[in-house]
Amino acid sequence: MNSDELRSKYIEFFTQHGHTQIEGKSLLPENDPTVLFTTAGMHPLVPYLLGEPHPAGKRLVDYQKCIRTGDIDSVGDPSHLTFFEMLGNWSLGDYFKEDAIKMSFEFLISPKWLGIPLEKLGVTVFAGDENAPKDEESARVWKELGIPESRISYRPKEDNWWGPAGSTGPCGPDSEMFYDIGKEPCGPDCGPGCSCGKWLEIWNDVFMQYNKTEAGIYEPLARKCVDTGMGIERTVTILNGKKSVYDTEVFAPVIAAVTSAMNPGGYTYGEDADKDKSIRIICDHVRSSTFVLGDPKAVSPSNVGAGYVLRRLIRRAVRHGRKLGMESLIPAALAVVEKFSGPYPELAAGKASIVEELRREEEKFLETLQKGEHEFEKLLPNLLKDPKKTMSGRLAFKLYDTYGFPIELTDELAGENGMTVNRAEFDEAFKKHQELSRSQGGQVFKGGLADQGEMAVKYHTATHLLHRALRMVLGDHVAQKGSNITAERMRFDFSHPVPMTAEEIKRVQDIVNEQIGKDLPVTMEMMSLDQAKAAGAMALFGEKYESQVKVYTVGKSPADFFSKEVCGGPHVERTGTMGRFTIQKEQSSSAGIRRIRAALE
Repeated sequence: MNSDELRSKYIEFFTQHGHTQIEGKSLLPENDPTVLFTTAGMHPLVPYLLGEPHPAGKRLVDYQKCIRTGDIDSVGDPSHLTFFEMLGNWSLGDYFKEDAIKMSFEFLISPKWLGIPLEKLGVTVFAGDENAPKDEESARVWKELGIPESRISYRPKEDNWWGPAGSTGPCGPDSEMFYDIGKEPCGPDCGPGCSCGKWLEIWNDVFMQYNKTEAGIYEPLARKCVDTGMGIERTVTILNGKKSVYDTEVFAPVIAAVTSAMNPGGYTYGEDADKDKSIRIICDHVRSSTFVLGDPKAVSPSNVGAGYVLRRLIRRAVRHGRKLGMESLIPAALAVVEKFSGPYPELAAGKASIVEELRREEEKFLETLQKGEHEFEKLLPNLLKDPKKTMSGRLAFKLYDTYGFPIELTDELAGENGMTVNRAEFDEAFKKHQELSRSQGGQVFKGGLADQGEMAVKYHTATHLLHRALRMVLGDHVAQKGSNITAERMRFDFSHPVPMTAEEIKRVQDIVNEQIGKDLPVTMEMMSLDQAKAAGAMALFGEKYESQVKVYTVGKSPADFFSKEVCGGPHVERTGTMGRFTIQKEQSSSAGIRRIRAALE
């Protein structure tokens, strides 16, 4: 069974059981600052799980495109993906555990649908803890359907509990379905949910019974819901007896496009383990990037937020393509468009822009690589004088931080010249960098900055000065609605109903430059959010903050300040280092939102 057949069978089965098919949503979530991408099928439906009525009714079915980047560094092995498709059926206050489990069982076991042998099926249920009881009801239903006790595992919260999409919201126990691939058990306790590889998860029924509050309390929901998820790629792998998601028809045309583009003269996938790993990374990252670029709410590669993750995906794919002799990722992207435009027609509609954005980012990255290689060559004479033939991790990190030069390429260049890189020292510097700008798991930067370079930090500080100046000139209704920062310029979105006049633009620009001219100190304090607000600090739009926050103050003292904001940082130490601020353009971003583009010279 191929992926198109699985997708259509799933929709057919649940529509026959009274579900209405709904459209999957954008990869870029609406009004949710806690994640950069839609990470699960339930994500777009959170308001309805919390009680808002859905226009399509109480029984729904869909397929949803998702991205998770928490395991991005594991991509390249046979199973990890950043982009995946999730099949889901939903009950919004209609059926609950018994009916959900019975429908799942029928779809898995019936010869009309997937036809999985009963003896291959095992399940897990929630073992219970101080917040919620053991899920005896689910276990009872599975037993009644014919799953023996020996193939029902009771698992703790980390295995069988679906948490909210953010830090709060609907959540509850789940029951997961596993396929026995036939391996010998790893021990007497080996059962469904064991990580030894004998049992592969194919489906998950989540029972939304609770709402987790900001105080960490699990309150029973008045309206219980069901949310399920079946990963298309993994299920197709199992149904076809394959060992890897990359061995299925899902990836076949993309792998073919990559291998035929390899020089010299192409390559047969499966002949070389190292090359195969690079091919898998390219296929996954190009597929993810193509879907992001082809999304109706597409973002472009940038140094912040979702654009930063997109840039990382593209550049990692370019780097591995370079190792294989590929000139461009575009043939692989076109294969993705052709393969998936049936269920996702937005890919065909956006083909031209997908190709153009990829081409532009490839060119930018190749310029980055050339600059980095040039800087390495400048460092080389002194490096070769070192009798230890070791390049410091500090220098390697500077190449990465200043020029975006990947450490793997620094390792390669060092090796070609008979040297090694002090990776422990590099890793320490990189770890500090990550702590300032975490992007893993799809998390937003919490007002922080992905790019920690000198100019980006200056621009980040400038957003604080601009925000305050806009409120001084236009009024207190002005609130930041987003920003995008590169090493060359800044973009700042803010709430304001009408275009700014030329006089207002000049006044704002003059106020910012006045604060830069005063060479004001920029200081940071840690405090609670309540303390921050009491001290006059502004907090960003719709953010969900930790219990302790960073407050950055621009001014002579914490009491005598120009700007005070809750922010993740980093910022310059004094405004006098920033240069002259110039507003280049003021324009509409969307209804009621204006956008300023500005530069520091």
